Amino acid sequence: MDIHCVVTGQTKSGKSVIIRNTPVQPISLALLPGYEFHRLWGSDSIPELPCDGTAPPHPRYFPPTNGFRFGFFTIPPDARTSVDQIGTASALEEIQEKLPGMIDVLELDHPGMHTTDTVDFDVIVAGEVHLELDDGVEVLLKAGDCVIQNGTRHAWHNRSSEKCVIAVTLVGAERKP
Repeated sequence: MDIHCVVTGQTKSGKSVIIRNTPVQPISLALLPGYEFHRLWGSDSIPELPCDGTAPPHPRYFPPTNGFRFGFFTIPPDARTSVDQIGTASALEEIQEKLPGMIDVLELDHPGMHTTDTVDFDVIVAGEVHLELDDGVEVLLKAGDCVIQNGTRHAWHNRSSEKCVIAVTLVGAERKP
């Protein structure tokens, strides 16, 4: 799916204007062939208005407490995700460079399973995907379905023959013991 992003802002006089109207190229990774990540907008703090439309810095993939992220990610069919002869060290370095912090949340002994200190608002835009939680509990999600992920341990599995596109908003949360 081609992703196009329009960003609005305000001039000093308060007039609403379009700041950016461009296609957004996906981030792809050698270790995860077929996956695509579109990082569209985010901030590491609560937004302030008015906004001139300048993108706030948001260096890490997942937001800190009070930060947020908005984007899309594409999950290819499971059959297409085999990795052949990729240098592990360089592939891990690539992930850290392109999606800083992603590796920090992934479970090495259960590929794809991860937990973040975020509340995630996920909308299936195209295709279908299985959401796996603890103990192998799963739910099938199809286009139009949504998930509110409250900092729970989870993984995504696309068992169909088509790619799945998910729109995601991540809000940084404080995890308490």
